[in-house]
Amino acid sequence: MGLFKKNPFGHYLFLKKWLIRILGLLTHRRFRGFNELTIEGSEVIKNLPDTNVLFISNHQTYFADVVAMFHVFNASLNGRVDTIKNVGYLWQPKLNIYYVAAKETMKSGWLPKILAYVGSISIERTWRSKGENVNRQVKMSDISNIRKALDDGWVITFPQGTTTPFKPIRKGTAHIIKHYKPIVIPIVIDGFRRAYDKKGLRVKKKNILQSIEIKQPLEIDYENESIEEIVEKIEYAIEQHSSFLKVIPQEELMALEELNKQREW
Repeated sequence: MGLFKKNPFGHYLFLKKWLIRILGLLTHRRFRGFNELTIEGSEVIKNLPDTNVLFISNHQTYFADVVAMFHVFNASLNGRVDTIKNVGYLWQPKLNIYYVAAKETMKSGWLPKILAYVGSISIERTWRSKGENVNRQVKMSDISNIRKALDDGWVITFPQGTTTPFKPIRKGTAHIIKHYKPIVIPIVIDGFRRAYDKKGLRVKKKNILQSIEIKQPLEIDYENESIEEIVEKIEYAIEQHSSFLKVIPQEELMALEELNKQREW
């Protein structure tokens, strides 16, 4: 890899590699120390192609979710199935992993700007801006950037567009799936909102069990399934369909309702 080689977004790969190494070392104890991360299904990662893979996940913090996935993906690619033991897997990280994030979030400070360089596809939300509801058109440049990232590698997206649980799936993710036909890998996470603040930068509680479950690729008929059918598949795959509310204890439901009032983006 040349010192001045760039990815399609103009980021220097040499610098990106060192940022991933440093940030990975600084955050490793958050998932194997202060708290413990349990992983299930990471053997799926090793068998994926190098490009056109879309990961869909529920969302609990702005940054901790993504950082944990970077750890799990790179550990799996280096032969560590369902574990992030021994942080040496970060020495040669996968450099074409991207994640979709709100542009205003990634510009909110120096640390988010560094995290953006690591792999953010920053988009303008069409439904919310600066804490207020809005209604604006999708920017075609945002869609183009997601396509560019899929052509170059893997993309992580959070189709609810919010850290609030059981919110509706945004149809934009279904449109991307239908038109670009990526391999779609569902991920279900838990424990992050209990362990960290909303941004996922500050450890709020220690000794919290966090979990990441990586599921088998979704079976999708790209040509014949409707947007609504794909949306429903996503809801079930990331366990955010309303039917999952029935298996949550009443006290936890009350806590989720409180979060709905406090944790909007």
